[in-house]
Parts: sequence; C-alpha cells; structure tokens
Amino acid sequence: MIDRKGELGHNRIGVLVSINVSGGGVPKGRVADAKVSRLGLLGDSQNDKKNHGGPEMAVCVYSIERIHALQQEGHPIDVGTAGENVTVEGIDWDLVVPGARIRLGDEVLLEVASFTSPCKTIKGSFTDGEFVRISQKLHPGWSRVYARVLSEGEIRFGDHVEVIPATD
Repeated sequence: MIDRKGELGHNRIGVLVSINVSGGGVPKGRVADAKVSRLGLLGDSQNDKKNHGGPEMAVCVYSIERIHALQQEGHPIDVGTAGENVTVEGIDWDLVVPGARIRLGDEVLLEVASFTSPCKTIKGSFTDGEFVRISQKLHPGWSRVYARVLSEGEIRFGDHVEVIPATD
C-alpha cells in the first residue's frame, strides 16, 4: 500500500484522470494516452504560440478538485475547457507551485515552471466570462500551472501521479 501522505499530511500521490489535447484552442478533448516530449503532448497544438507552448509551457496541469469546486460555484468549466493537458486527482494542489516536480506514470517527470495567466479564450468556462477566477494573482491556489518536461515518455489514463514538493 502506497503512503498517500507526505510531510505534514499533504497528499502527494494521486491519479491521472484525464489527458487532453486539441489541434489548437479550447476545449481540449480527452484521449486515453499520449506521448510527452520536451515540447508537450504529441497531437496537441496551440493557436497562440507566443503565449502558449514551448519548453517552459510544454504541459498545462490542473486539478479535478478545483474544477469541481468551480462547478459548485456555478461555472460551466469542465475537464479540458480551461486548456489543461493533464487533469489530476487526489494531490494537494497547494504543493503544486513553481519548482515542484510532478511524476506522471513510470516515465514522465515534469517541473512546474510557472502559474498560468488565464486569457479570454477560456471565458466560456466561467459565469459572465470571468476567466480571472483562476488567476493566481487574484485567487491564489486556483491557477493551472505550466510545466517543463524533464523526462519524456508515455502517459495513460489512470496512471499514478506524484508531487515532489519544491525545496526551499
């Protein structure tokens, strides 16, 4: 049995509940598996290459618990509608900050590079188009994150996810 708790009782082990890709823009649709390269998920593309994608924004990660909480607030957000490539469950989202690492399955290792800056392309996921609801500056702890890929490989629906907290 895996110990799901890290120091101070924070959940560090979870599950990959959705892998999301699109040919450009949102929503991103679910796929069962994907190859993760240094530039992101194969089969995924962004319409705005200036502000999305590249090695420092290769993979966008978000929490299903945050999505569910936003739905409870009345927002029409769903998996992939905010543009995340990987949706995770069961980890303490407060540990997912720049410098933290995220292991997906047995092969892929990510390092959180930054919090995302939400843009108007995801406004349909929010009541009254209030996409800033997931702005780290305005609502700390609710942002998606961008991650760089440290180890490439395959990921699959249901893979384990592990957060390795950032060191001070």
